Amino acid sequence: MEKLYDAGKARAIGVSNFSTKKLSDLLVVARVRPAVNQVECHPGWQQTKLHNFYQSTGIHLSAYSPLGSPGTPWMNSNVLQEPVITSIANKLGKTPAQVALCWNIQMGHSVLPKSLNEERIKQNLDVYYWSIPDDLLAMFTEIKQLLLLYGNFE
Repeated sequence: MEKLYDAGKARAIGVSNFSTKKLSDLLVVARVRPAVNQVECHPGWQQTKLHNFYQSTGIHLSAYSPLGSPGTPWMNSNVLQEPVITSIANKLGKTPAQVALCWNIQMGHSVLPKSLNEERIKQNLDVYYWSIPDDLLAMFTEIKQLLLLYGNFE
């Protein structure tokens, strides 16, 4: 990838699903720092350690499955039914999906939501002209995290 970057055939290099350990190891040998790491990130798996690592290195976190991934072996709940999320959504007059997406955006992450439903796609786009107030944003720390259930993947 670095050869492609050097040849001008790539403007940036990105990685996917790299833990802080893997990324730290890569940074020791890489000539070109990755611009982005795409990982699953949502209020139920906030990836706090990765987020903090990226803040210190300038690497961007791009969140896939920002609405959670219910039904997968590692998710034991539905983020969009999380009481903290639904409470904040009710207080702000937004959908739980909008709150989950807005949280990621306010954390400085880009989001890659998926939907085949036209109305939900429109709702998912309506997250850029409002924000979650600090007092409600603090409530996200109350959400039980996936890594506490299955070990530290960060």
